[in-house]
Amino acid sequence: MKPLGIIILLVGLCITIYTGFNLVTKEKVLDLGKVEITQEKDHKVTWSPLVGVLVMVVGAGVLIYGIKRR
Repeated sequence: MKPLGIIILLVGLCITIYTGFNLVTKEKVLDLGKVEITQEKDHKVTWSPLVGVLVMVVGAGVLIYGIKRR
């Protein structure tokens, strides 16, 4: 349980630091046989830093539970 708690704690820290990312997709605008026109679209994926804090609290709980079990 101790390594799992550490991993969850580190994931929570990363989620707190990085609060989102951009996803770029290509969409076909026009298709006329051999001629094809595409457009790149940005999609922002974001979350609250509180989600990362919550994951860190869960990771700390798992870590403490793993230490107490021994």
